[in-house]
Amino acid sequence: MKTIEVVAAIIRKEDKIFATQRGYGDFKDWWEFPGGKMEVGETPEQALTREIEEELSTEIRIEKFLHTVEFDYPNFHLTMHCYICTLASDALHLNEHEAARWLSIGEFYSVKWLPADEELLPMIIQEM
Repeated sequence: MKTIEVVAAIIRKEDKIFATQRGYGDFKDWWEFPGGKMEVGETPEQALTREIEEELSTEIRIEKFLHTVEFDYPNFHLTMHCYICTLASDALHLNEHEAARWLSIGEFYSVKWLPADEELLPMIIQEM
């Protein structure tokens, strides 16, 4: 089984977390934390900064490492390095996602999360 290594930004603004909805692929319409695949030679932090610029046309401040999720999807193994982040500016533009929402803790389970991302929710709640 092939392994895909990705990074994810858990973007926090006051008491809310930013979530994005996939607009393509097998998991179209499911929700996730923004991010993407690491490129050869990149650190996770470099990859995350680049991916958020590409996906959301914004800059982030990486506050701290939260967790690395290891998850087996049907066709691949996912290694996802996750970081708590804040926005460097409030400007956001969805370049790849279908929709986005700022979710409070009480709203976390109101969307259909990708399984690997859903594993993070208890950890995020504890952080908040």
